[in-house]
Amino acid sequence: MAPRKRPEAQKTPNVAARLRSKRSPRELEPEAKKLRVKGSGSSRRYDSGCLWAGLASLQVPPPSSSIVRALHQYKLGKAAWPSLQQGLQQSFLHSLASYRIFQKAAPFDRRATSLAWHPTHPSTLAVGSKGGDIMLWNFGIKEKPTFIKGIGAGGSITALKFNLLNTNQFFASSMEGTTRLQDFKGNTLRVFTSSDTCNVWFCSLDVSANSRMVVTGDNVGHVILLNTDGKELWNLRMHKKKVTHLALNPCCDWLLATASVDQTVKLWDLRQIRGKASFLYSLPHRHPVNSACFSPDGARLLTTDQKSEIRIYSASQWDCPLDLIPHPHRHFQHLTPIKATWHPRYNLIVVGRYPDPNFKSCAPYELRTIDVFDGSSGKMMCQLYDPESSGIISVRLGHSYDGAGKQEFTLPQQKLVLCALLSLPIPSPSLHVDTLVSAAQRVQPHRGHAGLCHGLSHSHLEPGRG
Repeated sequence: MAPRKRPEAQKTPNVAARLRSKRSPRELEPEAKKLRVKGSGSSRRYDSGCLWAGLASLQVPPPSSSIVRALHQYKLGKAAWPSLQQGLQQSFLHSLASYRIFQKAAPFDRRATSLAWHPTHPSTLAVGSKGGDIMLWNFGIKEKPTFIKGIGAGGSITALKFNLLNTNQFFASSMEGTTRLQDFKGNTLRVFTSSDTCNVWFCSLDVSANSRMVVTGDNVGHVILLNTDGKELWNLRMHKKKVTHLALNPCCDWLLATASVDQTVKLWDLRQIRGKASFLYSLPHRHPVNSACFSPDGARLLTTDQKSEIRIYSASQWDCPLDLIPHPHRHFQHLTPIKATWHPRYNLIVVGRYPDPNFKSCAPYELRTIDVFDGSSGKMMCQLYDPESSGIISVRLGHSYDGAGKQEFTLPQQKLVLCALLSLPIPSPSLHVDTLVSAAQRVQPHRGHAGLCHGLSHSHLEPGRG
C-alpha cells in the first residue's frame, strides 16, 4: 500500500503574516484592497495591509486567557497591579488586528488642523480647519453635524479645548489672531487674547478647569496666562521663536511644558514665574519641536521633533531623556504637524509615520502607517495600516467616558480612541472615524517637490501663513 501523504499543516496567522511581510509593500497594497471584512466572528478575514509589520513579531497570548489569568493572579495576591496592567495591555495589543476605518466625513474645503474629544460623550468630537471652520460631530448618530463657518484663508484653528465647566462651549486659538471662548451656536463669549497685527497669531492653548486658568502661546515666543474671567496674569516671551505646543500637567496643573521651534522644551512652575529665565528645566533638542505631552499620570513627558526623533522624559530626572525613539515624521509647512501622543489607558505611544528616504531604516515603498510603541521600552509593538486611508497620518488620542463623566473601562470592549487630521485637501478632504478614529493626509505626486516632500501637489499648496 502506498504511504498516505500527510496533510499540509495549516499556517497560523502569525506565520502567514511573517510570510506576507517578506513581500514588498507595493505587492501588499493591491492584495489588501481585495480583502474585506465580511462579517463578525470566525468569518472575519484579516486585512493584509492593516498590520503591515506589526503583530507578526508580537508574541502576545489570546486576549481571554491573558485577562483571566492576570485578574486571577491579582485577586490571589500573586501579582501586583503593574502585572495586571501589562496583561490588559497585551490583550489590547492583540485586539488591534480587528481595527478598521468605521466612518468618514468631508466637512472642510481646507485641511483639518486641530481636534478635541468631548469630555463626557465618547462619540462626539470637535474639529477645526485651516480655513477657521469648526465642526461638532457626533458620529454615533445620523444627524447633520453642527458647523461654524470660518473666515477662510488666514483663519486656521491651531488648538481646540472643550470647556469642562460647560461642555456646550469650547476654547480656540487661531491664526486669525485671537484666543477665545465660543459656543456651538457660533457666538464668541469671551476674547482672551487679540493681536493688533497680522504678523502675530496664536499657535497653542491649554486650559485648567480646576485652577480656572487659560494659557496660550504665539508665533514669536510669548506665553500668556489668564484666568477664565479673562484677566491677564502675565505675558512673557519664554521662547525665541514660535510656541508650537503647551501642556499643563494633568496631576499638578502648576507644572507647564512649552515646546518651540527654537529647538527647546521648557518646564515651568506657574507659582514661581519671575521672567523668561525662571524655567525649571530646559530640554534641548536637535531639531524644532512639534509637541510636548504629559502622560495621563503626569509622571512622564513625550516630545516629538520636526524630523525623526521621539523622546520620553521622566519626573525622576526631567533634564535627561529616558528614551530616544528614531521615527520618520518630518515636517512640512502644508502638512498638519505629526505629534506623538499617549494612549489614555495603557503605557503606549501612538504616532503617524511619514516615510523618509533619508531615514536610516527606511525601506522601499514603505507604508504610511500608524505606529504603536511601548512607553517603557520604546519598542515598536505594531503598525496599523488600512489601504483605504493610505495618506500621511497625524494621530490624536482621546479618553473614552461613560455618561457619568468617568473613564470607561470595560474589558471585553477595550478601545483605542484616536483620530488623525488631514493635511491636504484632495479634492475634498476626509476625516475617518472609528472607535479607532483615523484620518489621512492625502497628497498627490508633484515632480517639482519630489525631493522636498514626496507627494505634494503644487495646486494644493495654500498661500499665507504656515
